[in-house]
Amino acid sequence: MAKTDLNLVVIFDAIMREQSVTAAAERLAMTQPSVSNALSRMRHVWRDPLFVKDGRGIRPTPYAERLWRQIAHPLSDIRDAVNPTAFDPGSHQRCFRIALTDGLTGMFWTPLRQFIENNAPNIDIHAVPYTGALEQQLMSADVDMVVGHYFGRHAHIAARALFENPFVVVMRPDHALTQGALTLERFVAADQLLVSLSGDAEGSVDIALAEKGLKRRLAMTLNTFAGAAELVRETQLITVLPYPVVAKYLQRGELVARAAPLSIPTPMMYMAWHKRDERDPAILWLRGVIQAITDQVNDDIERQRVPLR
Repeated sequence: MAKTDLNLVVIFDAIMREQSVTAAAERLAMTQPSVSNALSRMRHVWRDPLFVKDGRGIRPTPYAERLWRQIAHPLSDIRDAVNPTAFDPGSHQRCFRIALTDGLTGMFWTPLRQFIENNAPNIDIHAVPYTGALEQQLMSADVDMVVGHYFGRHAHIAARALFENPFVVVMRPDHALTQGALTLERFVAADQLLVSLSGDAEGSVDIALAEKGLKRRLAMTLNTFAGAAELVRETQLITVLPYPVVAKYLQRGELVARAAPLSIPTPMMYMAWHKRDERDPAILWLRGVIQAITDQVNDDIERQRVPLR
């Protein structure tokens, strides 16, 4: 590609970050026709459509994604070198998109909003569904950060461990399994609820049981954490959930938790971001806020932890 107009690279980067020609124009203080004309030139020079329609928006082609992976980080380094900027959360306007499950929004969203109201009134936080494809969500710039499980290792993804997410068996206070020892036999015989974000009727508990040649009855499944506590509180179902997700219900005595009668791997929760944003002052600020809130939530949970019966 001879004599490439570097302005096209900057405009391409903005479209990739915003996933919108209109939003890219606003980001660059350009008119939409000017950005559209630049996109036409890119397509001609680079011999690829670059972006295709996707519902009401657009999505990058595989070529565009590969190209962006090569240029985004160097371009960010150049910006930092020639135009270092400070991020003032008290006055800056910005919208951060964070992918996480509804179980984690129950933990983070209230303290996060309270912090923003007191310290960063012009900052918006939008929750994006956590698809489980953490790397893809970050690589495609659908989100600025992901909070959730992360088992992979990717050259362009950075991650920091936040907290362990131990599982407990949860039931209503008058459930029969609150009396006596919760043996593996009694556990397997109970009608159970599975929270499955993917919709698959199998989880880590089922895998652990299968290794013992056992199978539980999944009487009902749910694809969100939001209604699980209420459902268990009002029925004879039991469920296995992360302790932090149900901590407030246990502290209020609305639910009872028992130790699981089998070994279930304890997952670690991470926050992850793309390395192209490694030195973005706003992302650095957000990472610090999430870490501080995590520390406070963990302290609150540990201070009020209800002993397992």
